[in-house]
Amino acid sequence: AHTSWLAYEYRALVALSDAGLPVPKPVSIGSNAILMEYIGELDMPAPALNETSLPRNRVRRVYDELVDTIERMLGLGWIHADLSAYNVLYWDDRPVIIDFPQAVNPWKNKEAWDIFTRDVTRICQYFEKYGIRSNPIQMAKAMWNRQSPTPPIDPPN
Repeated sequence: AHTSWLAYEYRALVALSDAGLPVPKPVSIGSNAILMEYIGELDMPAPALNETSLPRNRVRRVYDELVDTIERMLGLGWIHADLSAYNVLYWDDRPVIIDFPQAVNPWKNKEAWDIFTRDVTRICQYFEKYGIRSNPIQMAKAMWNRQSPTPPIDPPN
C-alpha cells in the first residue's frame, strides 16, 4: 500500500510539473520516498504560506496564481484534496503547492465536488486576512463547469 501511495503521488507530481504548474519537480521514486526539487536555500527551506506574511504588492498576484493553478489542476484531472496555506510554500515571490498523496480524480471520485469546494474555500479563507473577498462556492462552480468534460451542471452547495 505504501509503494502504491508513493507511486500515485509521484504520478500526480509528474503530470502537474509537466504541465508547468507550481509544484516541486519530481526527480525519482524509490521504495520509500520520492526525490523531488528542493524549494528554498540549503540552510533555509521555503516556509509554508501560513508561516509567511506576504508583501502587500504580491498578495493579489499570489492569490490569482493559486486560483488559476487550482483550476488548471482540475482541468488535468486532479484535485489536491487537502489544499490550504499549510500545503503551499512561498519562495522567490511564488507559491509552490506540495503534498499530493491524497489527490483525487474529480471525474471518478463521488466526493470530488465537496473535496474541491473545500480546497477552494481554504485558499480563499487564507487571503481574507489580506482583504481579498470572494465567493468560494461560486468560484468553484465556475471552475468546475469550465473544466468538466461533461456538460455544465449545477453542483450542490
